[in-house]
Amino acid sequence: MSEYVLEVQEVKKHFKMGARKTVKSVDGISFAIRKGETLGLVGESGSGKSTLGRTIVGLYETTSGNVLFNGENTSNLNGKEKKELSRQMQMIFQDPTASLNPRMKVGDIIAEGIDAYKLLRGKERKERVIELLEKVGLHADHAKRFPHEFSGGQRQRIGIARALAVNPSFIVADEPISALDVSIQAQVINLLEDLQKEQELTYLFIAHDLAMVKHISDRIGVMYMGKLVELTTSETLFQDPLHPYTHALLSAIPVTEPKLRGTRERIMLSGDPPSPLNPPTGCPFRTRCPNAIEKCGEEMPKWKEIKEEHWVACHLF
Repeated sequence: MSEYVLEVQEVKKHFKMGARKTVKSVDGISFAIRKGETLGLVGESGSGKSTLGRTIVGLYETTSGNVLFNGENTSNLNGKEKKELSRQMQMIFQDPTASLNPRMKVGDIIAEGIDAYKLLRGKERKERVIELLEKVGLHADHAKRFPHEFSGGQRQRIGIARALAVNPSFIVADEPISALDVSIQAQVINLLEDLQKEQELTYLFIAHDLAMVKHISDRIGVMYMGKLVELTTSETLFQDPLHPYTHALLSAIPVTEPKLRGTRERIMLSGDPPSPLNPPTGCPFRTRCPNAIEKCGEEMPKWKEIKEEHWVACHLF
């Protein structure tokens, strides 16, 4: 048995745009996640984080590459095995309003997976829905209400309960707090951490808020234009970042401690990210990188392990 729950091997997800253009949303990404670990994934909007998450759980088919779950190549599974895989791998979506059916009562929304996999019926189904509601900090009588009767934070808790209903072992949390008020964000993060300990869950946690990702993640991967540019432990990424893009992201985090104010220089990147329809040659970050050299425009940097558990794709290393 592999020590990894999930292994992503050179995965690509490209979308055709008309006859000649292709958007390389995910372009050759590799990493692995251990059982019970949280891997954070950060990057600007449009970097391909959500597409990668959806490709991993099977909502999108890979263009090429492999996704291994518990050592099994997910593309080789038959119908019955695929159904079991989709039960094991669940997703919490970014927008709780858009991901909950407004015409369904909350109890039925949470039980969607239970019904689809024929896990429980009748009284047991009802008891399981109530148990899940209480687990995520809601009440039994909430099962009879509709999604519009709840706040954003409560709706996200309903989404979490729905994901947990089928007893998954791996969850992709796709920006689960970005649509919520700051005061509610910490509550949802704490809930996810408690559930992880309780049920031995493994997470891929997608976000653009680096400070929040540091709080919940064991390791963090940084994405830029469909590629992973750096991956290391949460602690190392903040103390010893290597990639120039990671430096820029970290410099944008507000400093909350007064004694540290003025000690960190803000790195302002020039220009906007290039169009995914017309990416630059060589390193995709070179057009905005303050440290770019001639080689950066000529060839794509290789993904390599510079130190133990510290991977980077940059010609400077």
